[in-house]
Amino acid sequence: MPTYATRALVSVLCELAADADPDSISVRLAATPTGDLRPTDGQIGLDSETPVLSEFYFPDAGSSLSGVFGMDLAAPTGQTAGRFVSHPDGDPTVSVTDDLHATVLVAVPPWNVEDVRAYDRDNERLDLVLVDAETPDPEAPI
Repeated sequence: MPTYATRALVSVLCELAADADPDSISVRLAATPTGDLRPTDGQIGLDSETPVLSEFYFPDAGSSLSGVFGMDLAAPTGQTAGRFVSHPDGDPTVSVTDDLHATVLVAVPPWNVEDVRAYDRDNERLDLVLVDAETPDPEAPI
């Protein structure tokens, strides 16, 4: 089963990884049903309920609270569908130190969108399909 993510999200995540290099980053990801996305180039071509990784929670958000309480308070519980991790060492596989989710996206240098890989919780590689769509502006009428 493939993993779907917006091209814009993966591009931004690769930029974050490049900015953090030589340190790694770990970012929680949220999914949006396809029916709630706006295509940027033609039609999306997926069932309207298909989840597409489309948004992220900044890695530093809530870090002071997590340092005190030992838990991540930056992302709402149960609302993250995946995780993005960067591996500056160039290893494109999930490592034992990565925080696992149902879906994990792994990026390696030179931080190109095409080099990002997807894995499931069991470390099995998944097809990553990039979708040319964006989430609607919450302030704009649909």
